[in-house]
Amino acid sequence: MNNLLEKLERVLGMSDTGSLNGLEYEFNPIPGEVEVVQVAFKDREELPIYLTQSESQMLCICYLWDDEEVISDKRAEMLEVMLDMNIPMPLSSFGRIGSRYTIFGALSLESSAESIARELTVLSDNALDAIDAMSEYLN
Repeated sequence: MNNLLEKLERVLGMSDTGSLNGLEYEFNPIPGEVEVVQVAFKDREELPIYLTQSESQMLCICYLWDDEEVISDKRAEMLEVMLDMNIPMPLSSFGRIGSRYTIFGALSLESSAESIARELTVLSDNALDAIDAMSEYLN
């Protein structure tokens, strides 16, 4: 079992399934060189959150859409809207990894269980809001 998974189990008292802030979840470690845990919320399985950590912080990432899904002549307008949304969107920011757009948040490794649970559920809510807000720019 990896350190990130152990931390989540210890800090949140999580088992493989349960409930965070009223949302049912399932989480699984992703094998690989970098420690990653996937958290999928019921009825939102298509938007899982991936958690990883560095020496100083925990990073929570949700992939939204791929660059090829963006209507090409609306791309610049979409990027402007995303920049405008970054400030008022609590606990989350837009980013891009390769050709995949993301929404992400970061926490201190010393964050409380309440803060981690809040980040995960708010990030999931913000991912849904982002897709809804950007739907006119996507194929």
